[in-house]
Amino acid sequence: MSRRAGGGQGLPAVDLRLRDLELRELMDDPDCDPRALARTFRRFAVVNSLVSGWRAAWRTHVVPALPASGRGRVLDLGCGGGDLARALVRWAASDGFDIEVVGVDPDPRAIVAATRSVPRGVSFREQSSGDLVAAGERFDVVVSNHVLHHLGDEERAGFLGDSERLAATRSLHSDIRRSASAYRAYALGSVLVAAGTFVRVDGLRSIRRSFTLPELRTALPTGWRAESAAPHRVLAIHDA
Repeated sequence: MSRRAGGGQGLPAVDLRLRDLELRELMDDPDCDPRALARTFRRFAVVNSLVSGWRAAWRTHVVPALPASGRGRVLDLGCGGGDLARALVRWAASDGFDIEVVGVDPDPRAIVAATRSVPRGVSFREQSSGDLVAAGERFDVVVSNHVLHHLGDEERAGFLGDSERLAATRSLHSDIRRSASAYRAYALGSVLVAAGTFVRVDGLRSIRRSFTLPELRTALPTGWRAESAAPHRVLAIHDA
């Protein structure tokens, strides 16, 4: 992995050898501009469709963990604006599955954004993983997108522990794989969709906070495994 990135995209050079845990994303500020936040949730749906790699992860990691009946229940933890939950139901229908996807997020602003579009088979709740565990809920598969890099060590341990308790078959958490090439590519590409949003700043900060594959392997508890995926992704996986 190259040690530095930036500069050429109008940004200062940054050192990517280590995770930058001091950075805070603009959308995590409870006092951020609500209009810019709403636009950011909508625009991230576009960005995620291009770079998240979830269409492949659905086929390789989610489908094999669903019941043979073709019916199943999937939980999207930290669902944000809900684009992954909606995509999962859409892909399931196109592949002959009939699944229910529940998207939860403890941030009420995210749920407001998510509930602007609620297709059949999807529901959204303002809840945490701990709330679901306390309620005794169970799902066939538990997923998340871009959550792990937000969490401190204790938060991550709790989140993954809850995920194990909630998933009857598999937990699958996808995040960015930190590298200079990912940083440069995002710095260039995000300019096209970033106007009036936090998409560019927060995306670049997310990359700087994210894990390399060896770092994620070290950070995961016993029973979990880490895999790399394209483009610039890491997956944390636990099979029940």
